[in-house]
Amino acid sequence: MNRKVLVAALVVAVVLGTGGVVVLTRVASDQANAAPLRNAPAKTAQVEKTNLADQQSLTGQLGYGAERALASRKGGTVTGLPKQGDVVERGKAAFWSDAKPVPLFHGEIPLYRDLEQGMPNGPDVKVVEENLAALGFADFGAPDEKFTYYTATALKKWQKANGLEQTGKLGSGDVVVQPGAIRVSSLTAQLGAPAGGELMKVTGTERAVTVELEQSKQRLAKQGEKVELSITGGKPTTGTITGITRSAGDPNQGQKPKIVLTISVDDPKAADGVESGNVTAVFTVAKKQNVLAVPIGALLALAEGGYGLVTDDGKTIPVTVGIFAKGQVEVQGEGLREGMRVVTTE
Repeated sequence: MNRKVLVAALVVAVVLGTGGVVVLTRVASDQANAAPLRNAPAKTAQVEKTNLADQQSLTGQLGYGAERALASRKGGTVTGLPKQGDVVERGKAAFWSDAKPVPLFHGEIPLYRDLEQGMPNGPDVKVVEENLAALGFADFGAPDEKFTYYTATALKKWQKANGLEQTGKLGSGDVVVQPGAIRVSSLTAQLGAPAGGELMKVTGTERAVTVELEQSKQRLAKQGEKVELSITGGKPTTGTITGITRSAGDPNQGQKPKIVLTISVDDPKAADGVESGNVTAVFTVAKKQNVLAVPIGALLALAEGGYGLVTDDGKTIPVTVGIFAKGQVEVQGEGLREGMRVVTTE
């Protein structure tokens, strides 16, 4: 005579951040002449109302943010370079060509042409005027995109102050433009090399964490999002995603494309005394408040599809699942209530 036998298969594997889950399955099957099962009493857990946060932890590196190349369009020969670790502020020399300084300007676009009075208007003119004004040379009034006589006059005064020829003109390679002050992380050029081309690798000047993401975790890369940081040798703090770049990788060396995040450290004092090191970065993907939750091991894959929970009195309640967080899963279902006990593997 056939008997219904409960066959229990695997327990639970959850991949945080993907919502994927392999759950305990119970399959009813016919098996001839099977002996009765004598299992230990089922474990149960209480349905709780709680707050859940779907989080992903990754390891990053404390430093000054992602490196970027600093290149020059200046002619001549490199006659002076900063040292590794030096900080270059606006108006100071990023390097020297033919014994003349090539200063740093701040801006979002480089100079893409030579500038002089009477030329067509353009955003590069405004970059120059904004920097001249910030350095105390503002004969032209409010910065705009027009290169006028007054722009040339301010430029001559700035050139004189920096020991440069007072032409009132500015070549595309006479300054280097970066988003802000720079810190020299490494030098790629040497004295005597041509001044045009890549000269050094630079970063920002504020403490920051860099985290590399696989392409599959792109959803974590959200500009302006907050991240929890645990700095080895420092103190826990938070950070803000301020930069998102991509590296192509090298298929010939088995390197896959990556997404590189730059995360500013909200409280720089948390990294006092720590020059570099590992950082645990915790990204919060989703949050839910006052939801019903059970251990992940309580989920049951139903034969008709979807999931269910088995109460301690043997009743099966179909449920829909929400976010997964720290071994728990959000559940909703008709008849489900806080305090109810359900069967679980955990």
